[in-house]
Amino acid sequence: MKNKAIIISLILSLNNLHATAKEEKKEDKSFDEIIYNWSRTFAEVFQLTNQKHYKVNDAEQCMIKSIDTFLNCTDPHSNLLDPKTYKNMMEATSGEFFGIGVVIDNTRNSKDKQLIIIDTVPDGPSDKAGLKPFDKIVEIEGKALEGMSTDEATAMLKGERNTKVHVKVLRENAPEILSFDITRDVIKEQNSLCFYLEDQNVYYLSLNMFTDTSARQLEQLLTKAHEKEYKGLILDLRNNSGGLLTSAIDIAGLFLDKGSLVVTTKDKHGKVTEEYRTNRNPIATNIPIFILINNYTASAAEILAGALKIHADPASAGKIVAGDAKKKKNHTHNPHVFLVGTKTFGKGSVQEVIPISNNCAIKITTSLYFLPNDTSIQAEGIMPDFEVERCMPPNEQQQWLAKFYGREQALPNHIKLSDKKEENKKEESKDKIKNWTERARQTLLGDNQFRETITLINLLSTGQKHCSLDLNSRQSAIDFINNIFVSNKKLNLVEVKITKNENTKN
Repeated sequence: MKNKAIIISLILSLNNLHATAKEEKKEDKSFDEIIYNWSRTFAEVFQLTNQKHYKVNDAEQCMIKSIDTFLNCTDPHSNLLDPKTYKNMMEATSGEFFGIGVVIDNTRNSKDKQLIIIDTVPDGPSDKAGLKPFDKIVEIEGKALEGMSTDEATAMLKGERNTKVHVKVLRENAPEILSFDITRDVIKEQNSLCFYLEDQNVYYLSLNMFTDTSARQLEQLLTKAHEKEYKGLILDLRNNSGGLLTSAIDIAGLFLDKGSLVVTTKDKHGKVTEEYRTNRNPIATNIPIFILINNYTASAAEILAGALKIHADPASAGKIVAGDAKKKKNHTHNPHVFLVGTKTFGKGSVQEVIPISNNCAIKITTSLYFLPNDTSIQAEGIMPDFEVERCMPPNEQQQWLAKFYGREQALPNHIKLSDKKEENKKEESKDKIKNWTERARQTLLGDNQFRETITLINLLSTGQKHCSLDLNSRQSAIDFINNIFVSNKKLNLVEVKITKNENTKN
């Protein structure tokens, strides 16, 4: 029995060694070898399917999905663009296309059963139809979204002008699925929105996407802002999933010296394949810029925020690549830039769209982005200088509890000092929001990240005016503000024990 056990043990050990050797051999195989071996298997599957399958419904769709699955397996941003999706994608980059006017969550996984609407385009078809930010589209034209790629889903939302698309959405606190028939139209995107806070002397600019018109819109808004001597500028890049990189470079040129390095790309061998620099003279002054970011700030938006932050810090001059350190010494525009909010998404990969046969194209990851100090944001994101979590407004249940419990006025027969019915009616009429600008204004009024950013600007402005400290450098300004600003900072609570006096009578 003992000998048998030894023999079995040896056989198992040999099998394990054989399996390990197989795995090592498999790892050593080149891409060409693996593809050649498995393409034969693929061909066998095609042949057997043709011979044996009872009824193949749509062989073309099967091929499209199989190629798409292969590409998506390499990384989440590579995929096949079928003829319809490719055509719609080319139309979308022109800045004017037929769609429903929504900004969607590009971080969605193809297995997700829903498409989250981050925002609606002002006065666009969806805005007029009643869709709201954070609605979840679960069905388009009777087709469930599970297993459908984001590119495929967005292609279904686009189509001929004045045609209708039927969507079903889930909405928080809505008891059932909501249905909408939305008429497709030309989407002229208003990428930016500007407000002036008169009592705070602060300008606010939001940018929800980078298109070929974004830099021009932002330049016009900045020119108007510079008519006043204001304390600070809030640039809101929250929920900005990117768009055209060239647009982000143009926007960086509004703040940085001509020829400043914004981002480089490197291939899989670490070789620099492209450098992107500003190609215009800046118009922005040295007014402090506070950039709002969150987990939906991605790709080109992260690059813009990261590049401005790096160029604002003279300590980074020695790390800036390609000889930019010398240029930094003669830098005239070195704006104070601070990031506020939460960590960004971390999308630092470059996708190239390559046309292939059958009117298709592949979107494939070819390189990574690197910021001016030679760091990558890929899967890392960018941390804010001042971390401020977003506090969402109370939901319907919380509002109901606040209304009927925990207050004197909720008690029956409570004493009333005045009749507030008329006042309540006036307040209700004020709450009716007529258009997108009014809705944005209303949202900002209850936005804690926006409010705390105003506080940060006021702290810096007060420090610069009334403190003897030198707050001209970015780091000294951050240190000064952090000594006063609490927000999400960890607090160390030390218990103070109060001992009972021996003379106290029980």
